[in-house]
Amino acid sequence: MTLQEFFDVCSQNPEIIGFFFVALPLTAFLASIFGKGEGHLSPWKYLYTVLVYLATIPGIFAVILNVYLFLFEKQPIMQSNIFTQILPIFIMILTLWLIKRNVPFEYIPGFDKISGLVMITFAILAVMWLLDRMHIFAITFLPFHYVIILLIVLFVLARIGMKRMF
Repeated sequence: MTLQEFFDVCSQNPEIIGFFFVALPLTAFLASIFGKGEGHLSPWKYLYTVLVYLATIPGIFAVILNVYLFLFEKQPIMQSNIFTQILPIFIMILTLWLIKRNVPFEYIPGFDKISGLVMITFAILAVMWLLDRMHIFAITFLPFHYVIILLIVLFVLARIGMKRMF
């Protein structure tokens, strides 16, 4: 099964994705009501960990997919798939906002690893975009030390992201 076939199946069966993306913020909302002020304690923080991972992994993937499709594939924004490109980002933001209302992210195990993953991913996407857009004649107009400085900064960001992730 290719990624396009998976997206087609998700678009043809929106009730599965709809249930998943309704259940995440609803669970976060109910957990914030029943565990008011206890989000940093043991059973609640693990529930929040599961919710954070279930919300952020599809959300981050959707952001990466959108960046790839808009920058590299030149897809028009009007052809965006609501279920696979827009809804995961919206639900990720909503779920994280609901969780943040009850417990600081420092108390959620593994949240720093997600932020490290985001930093690594965007540093790699930035390098890929630069290499895609850079042509031989463009390098001659740009002083070479600027290119080296830019690559070092992106490498440092990727390194910081790796340290946060592991």
